[in-house]
Amino acid sequence: MPDLTKTPAVDEPEVVLAEAQAGGKVLDGGEANGARSLWSDAWRDLRRRPLFIISSALILVVLLMAAFPGLFTSADPASGDLTKHFLGEPKLAHFFQEDWFGYDRQGRSIYARTVFGVRNSVMVGVGVTLLVTLFGGLVGMLAGYFGGFWDSLLSRITDVFFGIPFLLGAMVVLNAFTNRNVWVITGALAFLGWTQIARVMRGAVITTKHADYVMAAKALGAGTKRILFRHVLPNAVAPVIVVATIALGTYIVAESTLSYLGLGFGDDAISWGADISDATNDIRNNPHTLIFPAGMLSLTVLAFIMLGDAVREALDPKLR
Repeated sequence: MPDLTKTPAVDEPEVVLAEAQAGGKVLDGGEANGARSLWSDAWRDLRRRPLFIISSALILVVLLMAAFPGLFTSADPASGDLTKHFLGEPKLAHFFQEDWFGYDRQGRSIYARTVFGVRNSVMVGVGVTLLVTLFGGLVGMLAGYFGGFWDSLLSRITDVFFGIPFLLGAMVVLNAFTNRNVWVITGALAFLGWTQIARVMRGAVITTKHADYVMAAKALGAGTKRILFRHVLPNAVAPVIVVATIALGTYIVAESTLSYLGLGFGDDAISWGADISDATNDIRNNPHTLIFPAGMLSLTVLAFIMLGDAVREALDPKLR
């Protein structure tokens, strides 16, 4: 007969909570079934998807170009030679050479500028994505979990920022700065781009906070901080990751659009948007000056969109 007077072990509430979160099932090795079914199964599913493999390979090449452009070209992208004014057509046989894509109006290597233009765009895209995910995720998590007055206040603030046109607002903010570098452009885009992440996180948290394992954690006396960061956040972050992955490509396009309009990086910086802007006047006689930077921009954005779609299908059991 069990001893009813025996004091429970200190770690028994943790075991009960782990079993509740795992749906009452524990694997042979002691690993909770819930955690494995979400992330481990998603990773196994991703590795079998051609869409994920292709997009990851393209993103890897883009990141290598951004980090080590010297691996792809030894030409100086800022050096111009007017004797090479629109000299040469694209030569498919000249792989990774200075004249592979030909030269622009100022005699600069289009290939070198396409390679070096990756860095600014990727830095802005990654920086904005990290900032909006952290800030928007925090706002959405607090609004969704606490509800009531805090939900109304944070949601109304989110609606105010959501009502500001994204590109128009960024143009107004950037127009106030004379020296527009990576940090200024990243801050301007993040200042206006966090609202979508906040809304997604709020909805996910509202759904998650009513789950049985969260109710069990509250019943066992777990603190608010512990519940938020150990139980609510890990189970609500999946849709945020999907949205952030797809949005990264959107921020790269936003940076290129601002550079195209002359509100991005300065004249000395190398950017796809600035090169596209310069090439629009010569598109009829020298279309290759526009095709290559625009094509690289489109390919990069497409890679992040495909990666986001693959992650979304892997994390959503209904789409498997």
